[in-house]
Amino acid sequence: MATIQSKGIFLSLVAQLDKLARHNRQGSFRTKERYYEACKRFCAYLAAEYRLQKLENISGKHLVSYVLYLRDSGKSASTVKTDLAAIRFFHDKMSRPKYTLPTNSELGVELERRWFGQLDRTWSGPEFNRLLGKAMVENRDDFILALYLGRYAGLRIHECFRMDTAAAERALRENALTVKGKGGKVRIVPIEDDRITMMLQKLLDKVARGHKLLVPDGEPTDRAINGMQQFILRNRDAICDPTAPDRRITFHGLRHTYAAEKYTSLVSGGMTPLDAHFTVSRLLGHERPDVTNIYLASVKGGTARGE
Repeated sequence: MATIQSKGIFLSLVAQLDKLARHNRQGSFRTKERYYEACKRFCAYLAAEYRLQKLENISGKHLVSYVLYLRDSGKSASTVKTDLAAIRFFHDKMSRPKYTLPTNSELGVELERRWFGQLDRTWSGPEFNRLLGKAMVENRDDFILALYLGRYAGLRIHECFRMDTAAAERALRENALTVKGKGGKVRIVPIEDDRITMMLQKLLDKVARGHKLLVPDGEPTDRAINGMQQFILRNRDAICDPTAPDRRITFHGLRHTYAAEKYTSLVSGGMTPLDAHFTVSRLLGHERPDVTNIYLASVKGGTARGE
């Protein structure tokens, strides 16, 4: 993950981690080794994504972003919980940390026992429309655009909230979204729904040039993201399909919905299952096509082998 540019930062963070590890006398050798390796991976992420110079400056936004990254990478919820425990373990060893880290329940990201495998995370049409209606009633144009971007372009939640006016203007000119995803990887996602275009223009008319489209001035991006997640949680019981009461819909499930419908559309149009799979993988910004299998759990024949 770490680029040449971020390698020096990564090595500096690991040196800080090593210093904390040398003074640690707690836990078995195996636990200490596992926690150290988990934090080392976190250091690589911090260096690549945030160019963070000091471990003592990690905050809740870094944890939320990392959890979403791990989920995208196909890690199980139990693995993510172990990694979070490792991060908090070393954070507690710091003499003067700048922030108090949130608990798992305070992250605003569900840590379910099973995220993956053959679990269907897609939203039904009525579920999406019901939440969209609630956003409209509350006049939340930011939530409306985020929902459209997740549902009809497959964007991750942080990709939606990072968008600024320059990116929106470019999208309208090119009829495509230029998305900078994990590790700085850029992908192009065509705009195939006019509602995205409509909402981009509507928000551009209201937001000053050079500012983020979905984040109010002076508000941290992670707080705006958490607001979107809390909006879904607050309304989930009211919008969920009553025939599947145990299913937990999340914003990330919109990416699953986009992936499943895009795959089905491509295959119906004559593309081979294998080619459709790799096309969807590219549109989602996955470095490994096998990760896309998770997103196509609801689609028969959606694996990379076309089974």
